[in-house]
Amino acid sequence: MNKKILMIAALLTGFALFSAVAQESSAQPVSQTSQVAQNEAQAAPAEKSDSSAIKYIAAGIAVGLACIAGGMAVGKIGAAAMGAMSENAELSGKALPFVGLAEGICLWGFLVALLIIIL
Repeated sequence: MNKKILMIAALLTGFALFSAVAQESSAQPVSQTSQVAQNEAQAAPAEKSDSSAIKYIAAGIAVGLACIAGGMAVGKIGAAAMGAMSENAELSGKALPFVGLAEGICLWGFLVALLIIIL
């Protein structure tokens, strides 16, 4: 199971790096102005693209780790809830909200990633 988690984390990191590189390569060229203005204009977007690439990588890692942790939590809690409900059917109303709480971990990861990208 550890190999699966590491493979998923590696794939998510690779996807984040790929999207950051794709975002950098699609930058619009600067207009032709004087030589000094052109050199200054090229220096500013380079700094901005480096920080935006790091933003996308951080957002991808935030979502990836949150979803992996949420999936592991739902798997364990869901199995325990189903086992408890098989013994006593009245526990279904008490056990299912815990599964929903575990799914909320993914939403928090998404919100963190959204804040990273926006701010």
